[in-house]
Amino acid sequence: MKYERIPYLVMFDEVSAFKDTYAGEIGKVVIECHLLKPEVASDSVVIFSHPIGGGQYLPLVGTLAKMGMPTIYCNPRYRGNDTALIMERAAMDLGACVRDAKERLGYKKVYLGGWSGGGSLSMFYQAEAQDPRVTHTPAGDPYDLTAAGLIPADGVMLLAAHLSRNLTLTEWMDPSIEDESRPFERNPEWDIYAPDGPRPPFSAEFVAEFRERQIARNRRITRWVKEQLAELKAKGLDNHERCFTVQGTMADPRWVDPAIDANDRQPNHCMLGDPFVVNDGPVGLARFTTLRSWLSQWSYDDSNADGLKCAARLKCPMLVIENSADDACTPSHAGRLMAAATNCPQEHHVIKGANHYYFGQADLARQAAELVCDWIARQG
Repeated sequence: MKYERIPYLVMFDEVSAFKDTYAGEIGKVVIECHLLKPEVASDSVVIFSHPIGGGQYLPLVGTLAKMGMPTIYCNPRYRGNDTALIMERAAMDLGACVRDAKERLGYKKVYLGGWSGGGSLSMFYQAEAQDPRVTHTPAGDPYDLTAAGLIPADGVMLLAAHLSRNLTLTEWMDPSIEDESRPFERNPEWDIYAPDGPRPPFSAEFVAEFRERQIARNRRITRWVKEQLAELKAKGLDNHERCFTVQGTMADPRWVDPAIDANDRQPNHCMLGDPFVVNDGPVGLARFTTLRSWLSQWSYDDSNADGLKCAARLKCPMLVIENSADDACTPSHAGRLMAAATNCPQEHHVIKGANHYYFGQADLARQAAELVCDWIARQG
């Protein structure tokens, strides 16, 4: 089926103590959206979003439109750059897109397409729309989602979705870094990439302690972040920031030992390529960040967008599609999210052989899209 791609903007006013995105008019937020509108009209729409956007041309998005499902991709204000990203603001941006889809475009039913990192954003948004609680960011800055009037979606889809940015980062952190001021001096006992480091297969005991050390490292960074913010505020510099780098953020034992959280993925490979290279490369999670962004996005204990905590608050239909060769979101992610979402009617499917993006797998993207369209048809 043919469809029309319609780029458009959603704009709204927002008062902020300081600017955290480059360029643009101060006090104005601009959301870039793409509506993929099929020839046949529908009163339902799927809205995809992601904290840093950029997915408007992904295979699944276009395939849904080809099958007659109106689809919107919403790029939040942080499109392409999560250095200073605040999850609370990303949720507000998604809310503006949902409202526009309902009130201007006239769609009666909205379903959130939570693909990859968009899964936790969708759950965070839906949790705050159904059960609003957040009035401040984890850094203590006022940002009142309880007064935002967020419109709940009619259902949430977790499509090759990971747990959330804070939990996934923690599972990928390199625990061989024990001093953030000397990140390239690493403890070979825990360096899975070191020539003299541990080798797979890893024992359950090794993995358990590895995970504890990853959490401990995340918490060490969080303590330092909070100390830095407190120092700034003590000097009366309430709106000032500090930028920093975090090395070693792609050292999950799963990437070198495919028997851990097993699926059909390739060994020694992750969605960004060679995990040994990505571990310190420029595209690793949280490589460049700020104090406030760390607490909102990446802090194991402090992020309001923790996927498991948000899933537990949801009360809406949920579709979960898992890709069996996913090299980013392994089976335990879908399993843990479904276990947490105890108040949601759930449906779960596995696309055999599918990679994370459906790149080069048009037939498998269509299989996933068929499941989405069928599920939506049965909701209403």
